[in-house]
Amino acid sequence: MTAATLSHPYVGMWETADGRVRHQLLSNGRYDEARGRRESAYQGRYEVSGDHIEYWDDTGFTANGDFVDGVLYHAGMVLYRRR
Repeated sequence: MTAATLSHPYVGMWETADGRVRHQLLSNGRYDEARGRRESAYQGRYEVSGDHIEYWDDTGFTANGDFVDGVLYHAGMVLYRRR
């Protein structure tokens, strides 16, 4: 974890328009993903480089995404910052 992670503008809650998938990007470089009523369905670490995000799930699964104009495009999903 770096000081940059602590204050990164992408830290916070991101969710699909229907709220079914929710990514909480934590300031310590970890994430917690909820799916429907299943809280903490996936957890792991993430790193952001510019507008690109890499995920490493605790089970070994990897994924990535990109932030474009305030929207997160990740694994075929579109997530918006929760206001």
